[in-house]
Amino acid sequence: MHPANWIETARLLLRPVQWDDLKDLQALKADPRVFAQMYGGIRTPQRTAEELAEDMAFWAKYGVGIWTVRDRRSGDFLGIVGLMERPDGLGLALRFALWPEARGRGLAREAAGAALRFAHERAGIPRVIAVAREDNYASRMVLGGIGMVECGRFVRDGHTMLLYESRRLDAL
Repeated sequence: MHPANWIETARLLLRPVQWDDLKDLQALKADPRVFAQMYGGIRTPQRTAEELAEDMAFWAKYGVGIWTVRDRRSGDFLGIVGLMERPDGLGLALRFALWPEARGRGLAREAAGAALRFAHERAGIPRVIAVAREDNYASRMVLGGIGMVECGRFVRDGHTMLLYESRRLDAL
């Protein structure tokens, strides 16, 4: 039996980030294969520690946030998924980042879908957004596959960014 804010799917265990995840998070966020295209780019170990503290405070305040994504059977760290307030004011955003070795098996869709359902159904969040580069077809496939709909676009650092949203059915 897991705490209420843990999520278990067919293949994954999502657990709110905590201090014992720091080394895994530092490795993930420093890897350009994973974080080069993320908002803010790759992170230093110090910035990752600061973000972890911010993510834990966000959980305490909103009852939702960033989870670690682990293989349910092995416990291996695969990446992160969850929600954060975007610093550009666009709103509460779904984000996900998995190791390249974990890609191509539907794990990002499984994790992102579970996080989105939690946001709407358990945390009561009426609208969740996501942003993906126009040329990031893998992320766009995940967002579309979990029912998010493109609702806008903008240019950041010379790249066309697509804005997606998901609205809770009773919030339409």
